Amino acid sequence: MPVMRSVLYVPGNNPRMIAKAPTFPADIITLDLEDSVPPAEKENARNLIRENLKAVGANGSEVYVRINNWETEMTNDDLEAIVYEGLHGVTLAKCGHPDHVKRLDWKLEELERRRGLPIGSIKVSLLLETAKGIIHAYESCIASPRVVSAIFGAVDYCKDMRVKLTSEGKEQEYARAHMAVAARAAGVVAIDCPFVAYQDMEAFEKSVLQGRQMGYEGRMLIHPSQVEPANRLYSPDPADVEWARGVVKAFEEEAIAKGKAAISYQGKMVDTPVYLNAKDILSAYEEIQAKDAARKNA
Repeated sequence: MPVMRSVLYVPGNNPRMIAKAPTFPADIITLDLEDSVPPAEKENARNLIRENLKAVGANGSEVYVRINNWETEMTNDDLEAIVYEGLHGVTLAKCGHPDHVKRLDWKLEELERRRGLPIGSIKVSLLLETAKGIIHAYESCIASPRVVSAIFGAVDYCKDMRVKLTSEGKEQEYARAHMAVAARAAGVVAIDCPFVAYQDMEAFEKSVLQGRQMGYEGRMLIHPSQVEPANRLYSPDPADVEWARGVVKAFEEEAIAKGKAAISYQGKMVDTPVYLNAKDILSAYEEIQAKDAARKNA
């Protein structure tokens, strides 16, 4: 699974923020063509993004662009402007149906062929932020092999549901949980919703930990100050890594090698599911270590 702990959004029409983007250690920098860019600025934003794709990713971050959804009739223009070398993926805003994903897949392949890019190289992240988007979450996530992640968009979801958005998030519980399960079932990364009270770091960290227990593995971020805590909290805890190493070693030596299905480790039973969970922790840790090392060498 790709490492997507921190997905930082940057307005595509703001040259100052775009220039500063490479200094933020986010796993993904997403340049925005949707809600943060007014209609009169869309074309300017497309040009700015195209000119800065490689520069934004120079520090090791993957570069995505959030594109407008098909109903706006701006999606084709967005894609024509930004599908070039240096782009790692696109985020489809307000995805409501698997047909939206299939149409995007077709258009991306057409552009990859026309521009000499490897077929299938542009990844897709789905922003699920409407009632329709949540209901069709699983079907949308499996609609294309390009889909690597799904993001829960709480702000627009609450707007669509005609309810008030709160930091406590009680009104989001069903959709937030449903999307995490759908993403896991589809084998893609679940990325949690933006936390708009970005100055309340204590509440942000509490929300991240709640989301982790639902299965979220990263966060959509609206402010650079959220990058460090997101990277830290979505990384395996050092104590868990140490435990996982011990479990894997003990299970392989005492169970697998001797034909047993379970062993005792530190006073607790370890069977195959516990062993596989420990291996997942180590795999995630190794991927994160590799990503951080690549960033240092970028």
